[in-house]
Amino acid sequence: MEHEFHQWLRDHPSINRPDKSILVGIGDDGAVLSSESAHTVVTTDTIAEGTHFDTSIHSLDLIGRKALAVNLSDIAAMGASPSHAVLTLLLPRHFSLADTKQLCSGIFEIAANYDVAIIGGDTNKWDGKLVIGATLIGHRSPSTTGWRINGAKQADRVVVSGSFGGSIKGHHLTFEPRIQLANYLAEHYEIHAATDASDSLSLDLQLLAQASNVGVDIDVDKIPISDALKTAETQTQLDGALYDGEDFELILTMTADVFEQINSDSNVPCQLTNIGEITPVTQGLRLLDTNGTFHPLIPRGYVH
Repeated sequence: MEHEFHQWLRDHPSINRPDKSILVGIGDDGAVLSSESAHTVVTTDTIAEGTHFDTSIHSLDLIGRKALAVNLSDIAAMGASPSHAVLTLLLPRHFSLADTKQLCSGIFEIAANYDVAIIGGDTNKWDGKLVIGATLIGHRSPSTTGWRINGAKQADRVVVSGSFGGSIKGHHLTFEPRIQLANYLAEHYEIHAATDASDSLSLDLQLLAQASNVGVDIDVDKIPISDALKTAETQTQLDGALYDGEDFELILTMTADVFEQINSDSNVPCQLTNIGEITPVTQGLRLLDTNGTFHPLIPRGYVH
């Protein structure tokens, strides 16, 4: 429903109106507003008990950390640097002051790590479960290009950061947003398209392909598998990498030459892997198996 709702919003006359200050609106990882000296990037995300975390097994400080980290991941996907955040806390009525302080300790720690100032927000108690929202503001140079979901070009390489699968084992609470990587790449290399893998690698690849009006071929042997799945059977590893979701790694497209330059650059701050290629839209999404045969890739993952 989420993506159909976004399309309805994009077409609605009260939202789809001329505004020269809006460079990127609904449908990407963040909105981009223009000014003479910089572009302002704005993103917002909400996590809810029972969907994104479980207070019976997850500590409140890690839950708070995740609330800001998912927004930092969106800022990274836009090739921007974070600066300010506004928080919204819907606290269950049984929450004590100590509980709230512990929740905020995780938010404040990761905010300090990424030099983000908490500048306001809203707090309420209610009869429901814990819900935490954040709006994050960042900035990027007007010369930064390609950090949008709809810029993939045919023959681009599909490149991902880190590894995939098994996030439910705890990585979804402790992942490091790829801010440093995104800032370095945005400054030094031409990226054609970018997004982060939040719902799943396969679903977010589909969104990038649809936005860019292209197809995607993925080589199953090249997908980097997380350590959490390394002891599982081969099919379980692949299914986890493609469909688990909440890996919060970057998915990027670029020319083969640019990838080779990045691959030989010792200053790139984390692992990047070429897992496939952008193809004509008529080919859709395909997986190349270990026998060299293509199969349709049917996206699965978290659907809002």
